[in-house]
Amino acid sequence: MVISDHQSGNTKGARVRTVTIKLPDSLALRLKQTVARRRATQSEVIREALEAHLAGPSAGSYLELVGDLAGSLRGGPADLSSNKSRLRGFGR
Repeated sequence: MVISDHQSGNTKGARVRTVTIKLPDSLALRLKQTVARRRATQSEVIREALEAHLAGPSAGSYLELVGDLAGSLRGGPADLSSNKSRLRGFGR
């Protein structure tokens, strides 16, 4: 990816920078189809996708993502995750 050192144009009154990216054919085709379906520009679709991705929850470990659920079940065995005998028959 290349982000230019110069600013150019504007989008809704904001200064913007030019970014050059390389896409695999399959992703380029999906972008082209989305642009046609939405009657938008490639820049608009890419900006919106990037904004949505960066605004989402920060990538973390699975433990960080479900940390608020740890200990939320009552009545289960305390050693469920560490006692191998509790795993007998699991997944069958």
